[in-house]
Amino acid sequence: MTELPLLASELLGFTADARVLVVNCDDFGMHHGINAAVVQAIESGIAGSCSLMVPCPGAGEAMRLLRERPDVAFGVHLALVCEAGVRGGWGPVATKADVASLLDEEGELYVPGRSAELIERARIEDVEAEFRAQIEAVVDAGLELAHLDWHCLLDGGRGDIFELTLALAAEYGLAVRVWGEAGRRRVRGLPVVDHEFLDSFSLSLDGKAERYARLLRELPVGLSEWAVHPGLGDAESRAVEPEGWRVRRSDYEFLVSAEARELVRAEGIFVIDYLGLREKWRAGGRWV
Repeated sequence: MTELPLLASELLGFTADARVLVVNCDDFGMHHGINAAVVQAIESGIAGSCSLMVPCPGAGEAMRLLRERPDVAFGVHLALVCEAGVRGGWGPVATKADVASLLDEEGELYVPGRSAELIERARIEDVEAEFRAQIEAVVDAGLELAHLDWHCLLDGGRGDIFELTLALAAEYGLAVRVWGEAGRRRVRGLPVVDHEFLDSFSLSLDGKAERYARLLRELPVGLSEWAVHPGLGDAESRAVEPEGWRVRRSDYEFLVSAEARELVRAEGIFVIDYLGLREKWRAGGRWV
């Protein structure tokens, strides 16, 4: 009889019936209102880790907050696109002349609505230069990261970008967030999500807290991941994202709520960060 493959949660050392959840706060470093909300979601709520966007205006503050909190697990949210509301407020970490194919006709990073155009014209050498610059900025700040993931691009958006990221992860000894079906097949045997990945921007604002509560009650056995986007919804947030701030505020309110904490406890859910995944990825580094 063919033996069924182990769940990712079992690869991490949990029992076969364990319900394991990564609650990762994306976009850390975007600006102060997001930074403050992410810290509170981890320290007072149910979030377990975060992903830092290095090119953003709030990245310096975010890295200071991480230095003050060495127990917070975090990754680099590799960013090739920039929200429309902050164009000019951030740019590539590498010298613009070294990553010209990543820039639009105005010499700025592309907005998410033009990501297909970016992916079509981006030279892999430029992508590598920018990804390395973002990772090295964190390393040079004396911080130890746990994983890599991508901002607004499913598994990097292109096969060679995905492979480049896997190679960088192996070089730096990191895990990678992989959630597309093709990517999961590519790294079979390493811990990646067992179930459908949740991006909080895909959820309706109507009845969102009730939806989150139901998702916790119905969380399946194995490893799941939520990419959440907490933000305070302050004046700066509303100016940068006239619509998106509502997503961030509603995420924040649920993550720090007593209901969320009680549900995790009552349901016996293990909320983890990427440090355990990193150790398994390091041990299985021969796959690249």
